Amino acid sequence: MGFDKLLRPASVAVIGASANRAKVGSNVLVNILQGGFAGEVYPVNPGADTIEGLKCYKNVSDIPGTIDLAVIVIKRDLVIPTLKACGQKGVKAVIIITAGFGETGEEGRKLQQEIMQIVRQNRMTMMGPNCLGLINPWHKLNASFGQGLGAPGPIALISQSGALITAIQDIAINENIGFSMLASLGNKASLDEVAFLQNLQKDTNTKVIAAYLEDISRGQEFMRVAEQVNKTKPVIVLKSGRTASGAKAASSHTGSLAGADRAYDSAFERSGVIRADSIEHLFDIATALAYQPLPKGDRVAVVTNAGGPGIMMTDALEMAGLTIANLDVTTEKKLLGLLPAAGSVHNPVDVLGDATGALYGKTIDILLGSDSVDSLIVILTPQKMTDAVGTAQAIVDAAAKGSKPVFSCFMGASIVAEGVTLLRQNTIPQYGVPERAANAMREMVAYSRYKERPLRVVDRFAVNKIPAIKTIKACVARGVYEIGEFEAKTICEAYNFIVPPGTLATSVDEAVRFADEVGYPVAMKISSPDILHKSDVGGVKIGLGSAQAVEDAFELMLLRIKRKKPDAELRGVLVEKMILGGREVILGMKKDPQFGPMLMYGLGGIFVEVLKDVAFGLAPITEEECYKIIESTRSYKLLLGARGQKPVDISLIVSNMQRLSQLVIDFPEIDEVDINPLKVGQTGDNAYVVDARIILSKEK
Repeated sequence: MGFDKLLRPASVAVIGASANRAKVGSNVLVNILQGGFAGEVYPVNPGADTIEGLKCYKNVSDIPGTIDLAVIVIKRDLVIPTLKACGQKGVKAVIIITAGFGETGEEGRKLQQEIMQIVRQNRMTMMGPNCLGLINPWHKLNASFGQGLGAPGPIALISQSGALITAIQDIAINENIGFSMLASLGNKASLDEVAFLQNLQKDTNTKVIAAYLEDISRGQEFMRVAEQVNKTKPVIVLKSGRTASGAKAASSHTGSLAGADRAYDSAFERSGVIRADSIEHLFDIATALAYQPLPKGDRVAVVTNAGGPGIMMTDALEMAGLTIANLDVTTEKKLLGLLPAAGSVHNPVDVLGDATGALYGKTIDILLGSDSVDSLIVILTPQKMTDAVGTAQAIVDAAAKGSKPVFSCFMGASIVAEGVTLLRQNTIPQYGVPERAANAMREMVAYSRYKERPLRVVDRFAVNKIPAIKTIKACVARGVYEIGEFEAKTICEAYNFIVPPGTLATSVDEAVRFADEVGYPVAMKISSPDILHKSDVGGVKIGLGSAQAVEDAFELMLLRIKRKKPDAELRGVLVEKMILGGREVILGMKKDPQFGPMLMYGLGGIFVEVLKDVAFGLAPITEEECYKIIESTRSYKLLLGARGQKPVDISLIVSNMQRLSQLVIDFPEIDEVDINPLKVGQTGDNAYVVDARIILSKEK
């Protein structure tokens, strides 16, 4: 109810309205009036009797009627008492434009918390503080100090940057793009991106939801809601802070912690969110999804009046992962009877430089009528005989008749300008270069596939959690939050990871006796809660092939460590059967502050240390998602066998990733896991946890 009063109020009070056109309070009031808002408008300012020809009230309690929406544009110190007065008045929705709260420091954060208490107590819906305001062209409401109202349309835009909204509005007006709503989130003290997604899913005027975000506060909730929304309406996000410097700037700007960018990529992939790379890219995708039907497949046909641009488009489509439609015989025969002898009936179809609008139109109709074509891109280059307007009209007419997406790619400037204007007036997505058209089509195909994707099914394995619970509790009781190899492997075994046969030896005799039992070679590693990086202090010996080697290594290891780490608590030496053969991979988890446990996969050695060839996914994870993560790495083909090497059993990696996912979901106190390496054998073999460590959160 409160969100509806925010978006479609019957009455608006502007608290802080001003007769001074240089002030924000004046801009907000004037925007509301000039936008043609049909409801009641109440200026509030104790120092004026009338503003803009309207009776002005001393305070909100003096207003005789009901107030659906209050826009607060006053000094920071007056916001809290004013908000209390709004609560007493029964105001349902509030936009706080005033800045100086959570984005400014500790004092501002305390004031923002007080604001939230008032909002909750009075059950108000609130935008802001520190925001541009809200614009709803369908309701003729411009409750902002931004640009004009703009044309109504099917795209909703939410943004953490108010200035970006004004820039986007300016571009949209030029390109005839209409909005169902534009909202500046500001500090997101109450309404955030999750709340807007939930409400916009039900908004009949909104077909596409676009957003500019600097951070996502409720990461797991965002994924859950976005996944639901994307089944009916596409969500496109331009997320800033991709680089380390950008993340730092975003954090400074919003007063929020920016999560790792790779976590955002994983979250968007999980929930079907389309990630835009720029404002231009955001527009390209949004207009395509808003104004064109979804393609049923990825087969794209191209019609062009010049060979070079046709080849460029072919390259762009293939690089985007799309298929150049292989035209069927019937379609090519129809084109052969239509086109000049020098034209090409193969995709891309070349109608030649002197093609008229009528010839373009007939060619377009044939291609759209073909069962071998899922979508069409029409290229036009400015030549002496070019009929830009006629061709544009042919595209408009064809698109109106069909159920397949049609893009235009009119390349040029002044010569094609009239045609471009006609295309935009009729909401045909127009792209100035082939790459933009191809990338937009790729996102349409990806979204169409997402809508058809079955519900995610996360497998649960039968495990014995008790050893893991006991081990973690014992470590925390001792104040140990960085769990070393021996205890970490105990936790892994509880989740049916396979670890090499081993024992913790506290004497040379124990070490030799166990080595004799399991057979040589063996590996020996120091066990100490104070030593996580064992190799740095000489705490690792591998390939020990005899009892004498074990004895010598044991004594030398303890001697060196006592010298290098005299205060370390030594529990003994872990003696394990050496695992020979197999491929070393790394599995890990690092908890992201926004989205929770983020799993990592990569090959060992140089692939991680030098090439950084790793991939990520958020837990809980499905079997299919595990395979996709593995296949996304550059080193994936090495797992299949290369240069005479034997292939490994990838299903073993997948099942271990799923077990790791289950472990970190079951134990939210785990902050980090490093299984390095996991040695994976061939089909019929096993995968062994050769080394592992776990870090717990110190927060209770």
